[in-house]
Amino acid sequence: MYREYLKNRIGSLIYITGTLIRGFSTQTFSEKNFGITPDQYVILSLLLENDEIMYQRQLAEIMFKDRANISRIIDIMHKNGLVEKIPESHGRKIYKLVVTEKGRKIKESIFQTDIDLRNAITKDITEEELTVTFNTLEKMNVNIRDKVKLQI
Repeated sequence: MYREYLKNRIGSLIYITGTLIRGFSTQTFSEKNFGITPDQYVILSLLLENDEIMYQRQLAEIMFKDRANISRIIDIMHKNGLVEKIPESHGRKIYKLVVTEKGRKIKESIFQTDIDLRNAITKDITEEELTVTFNTLEKMNVNIRDKVKLQI
C-alpha cells in the first residue's frame, strides 16, 4: 500500500523538486548579475570538461534538450562572445563549439556560486542518502530515456 503511494507521488515530487532547483538557480544567477543563464553555465562547464570542443548535437543529447532550443542557446552564447562556432568542412550547418577566454572567465567567476547552490540544495542530506538518491534517479532515467522522443 505504501509502495503504491510512493510510486504515485514520485513523479510529482521529482518534477516539483526540479522546478524549484531551476528557479533557485535562475533567481541566484539573476540576483548576482552574472549575465548568463544556468543553462549557459552548464554548457560552458560541459565544454570545458570535455576538452572545450563539442558539437551542438552532443550538448543536446547530454542536456536532453531539442535541437531548436540548444541552437538558440548556443547562438546567444556566440553573440555574447562566450563560445566560438567552428564550421565543419562538410558544407552542412555543423559546428564544433569552443569556449572563448571571456566564457572561461565567466565560468570561473560563477564556480563558487555553483558550489554554494549545490551545498544549499543538499544541506542535511548524508552521503549515503545522496548515493541512494543518485542511483535511484539513474535507474529511472534508464527506464524512460529511450521512450522520450526529442528532435536531437
